[in-house]
Amino acid sequence: MNLSFSLLADQFLLNFSYLWLIVIATTIGIIIGAMPGFGSANTIIMLLPFTLAVDVDVAMIFMVSLFVASHMGGGITSILLNIPGNGGSAATCLDGYPMAKKGLGQQALVLSFVASTVGGMVTALMSIFLLPYIARLAYYMHSVEMVVILLFGITLIASVASDNMLKGLIAGFLGLLIGAIGADHIYSTPRGTFGFIELYDGVPLIAVLIGVFAISEALIMMEQSSVLSETGMQMMKQSGWKETWEGVVMSFQRTWHMIWTGIIGLIIGIVPGAGASIAAFVAYQQSRLYSKTPEKYGTGIPEGVIAPESANNGCASGDLIPLLVIGVPGGTTAAVMLIVMTYHGVQLGPRLFIQNPGLGYGVFITMLVAYAVMLFTTLPLTRWVSKLVMIPTPVLAPIIIAFTLVGAFAPRAYMFDLWLTLLFGAIGYVCRKTGFNVVALLIGVILGPMLEANVMRALRISGNDPWVFFSSPVGNILWAALAISLAIPSIVQWRRNRATRIAAA
Repeated sequence: MNLSFSLLADQFLLNFSYLWLIVIATTIGIIIGAMPGFGSANTIIMLLPFTLAVDVDVAMIFMVSLFVASHMGGGITSILLNIPGNGGSAATCLDGYPMAKKGLGQQALVLSFVASTVGGMVTALMSIFLLPYIARLAYYMHSVEMVVILLFGITLIASVASDNMLKGLIAGFLGLLIGAIGADHIYSTPRGTFGFIELYDGVPLIAVLIGVFAISEALIMMEQSSVLSETGMQMMKQSGWKETWEGVVMSFQRTWHMIWTGIIGLIIGIVPGAGASIAAFVAYQQSRLYSKTPEKYGTGIPEGVIAPESANNGCASGDLIPLLVIGVPGGTTAAVMLIVMTYHGVQLGPRLFIQNPGLGYGVFITMLVAYAVMLFTTLPLTRWVSKLVMIPTPVLAPIIIAFTLVGAFAPRAYMFDLWLTLLFGAIGYVCRKTGFNVVALLIGVILGPMLEANVMRALRISGNDPWVFFSSPVGNILWAALAISLAIPSIVQWRRNRATRIAAA
């Protein structure tokens, strides 16, 4: 793969000559990223006439900028309204929204933007210089390894349910049951569809996301006059540039945290079919696991915002590596990019880096430039964007319901999805009022079907031999890591109890 300083310099110059396009694309990306239901893939599909009409380099600059910006935008509504813009930002709600309720929404937004930028830039740089080696990871990630990675994410159910383990596990199990609705992945036997053909492909994730988060949160908002506590309202009224600076300082005090959670996102993103949701949940789970104060997660701490935001942006680089190196798209947006590049006659795979290395490496250069543009354009806006939570809830809640219902309808244009969204809104409302964790439910819905598909695929390939899950060296290493990660909290708790007993004696 031909990489040289002059090649990188040429790509930087090309990107700077299209800076106006990157600004437009990142603005669109942040807006659609913050709106549940309006994903980057749908937006790029709607803009296909433009991407097919221009030169492939220009099309990629536009699509990549929009793609990475949508990852960053998803965190805005997660933090301010407890409504994730996409599955990748769902984990950000856990600590972002509690920070906003305390009147720290401005600092939380800055943490989100800086973590997204650092995570995205570090992984884009790693992708440029380590592309041949990183790409090999994709060859070692098959169904068996995916099963273990998904189990990492699913164990987060126990973490988020720590306040009430029984209710959390019930919510997670309910999510797994909802995720099992639809035709099964091997035999296409319909399950739990109640005769509705709209459910044969499974329950649409957007309907679940909008229902259990947006609709239920809007209903909860209607019961109170403001999102903020009285103290939080006073803090927001007095907030200014000082809070933005505090957020920047808080972020860079946790530089290493941003880097390693971004790398988790990169590694998971490389696996075709994985995605930002898994990356964010696994990064949050690992961040909590290795924290000295795991009990503070979920109460509104900076690390709880940094980990998922850095990971889902790190995942953006990983998503594109299989597409460029082996011609297999890592996600839906990458699949749309594949269509555009194929239309322009670009040959993907190792030959891309020999015949057109500028395009191959240029994707990651565009990411670097787009993240820099986003940071400098979004940071000054946090002061005003964070004021969104000061809007009285009788005004805010109906707006949220109206916008999110449009988002629920947009992906498939089925009236059925609107009714389904309202049903999940009612389920989410009941869950919140009775203390069942909706994040645990969402984890089950997102990760359950992926886990089932990979388990079934691995068993099918091995002739239903369960030992296949322990037949891979990489898989066994991951199993050991999973066992260690589950054992560490108990060991830490035992040591703390022992230290307490010794101190009391």
